[in-house]
Amino acid sequence: MTQRINYIQQSPELFKKFLEFSTLLKSGAIEEPIRDLVSIRASQINGCGFCLDMHVKEAHIHGERALRLHHLATWRESTLFEPRERAALAWTEALTKLPEHGVADDIYERVRTQFSEKELSDLTFEVMAINAWNRANVAFKTVPGSADKAFGLDKANLA
Repeated sequence: MTQRINYIQQSPELFKKFLEFSTLLKSGAIEEPIRDLVSIRASQINGCGFCLDMHVKEAHIHGERALRLHHLATWRESTLFEPRERAALAWTEALTKLPEHGVADDIYERVRTQFSEKELSDLTFEVMAINAWNRANVAFKTVPGSADKAFGLDKANLA
């Protein structure tokens, strides 16, 4: 695959601000394992090879079990995810594939049983951010693994 343009070089100030936004999310109310799962699941749905590669490596570095990563695409059938993780994944899917008539009340209510209002707000920003990154990297065909050294992902030893 050949990258179309390097959006980081073309829009460095926008990239810098968006990276700051994404970095700020790490200090939010959502714990790292759920952030990893959300990023991977949205990237799977959006077909973003660059982000999927990046976030699988990050999750591995963060200690996520390989089997859970393999089960993520079929999380509804898997017994490896806790109710809070399932709620986050349902919310991720609903916001990534926005239904024509909005997010259903039953999904919202299910998520609200697992997350406080602050957590749900932060989770929503997490989903917004990964979807934006997915769109940029899909649009410009960013090559998976091309930023591993810059982001320290070579430490995952998954190549």
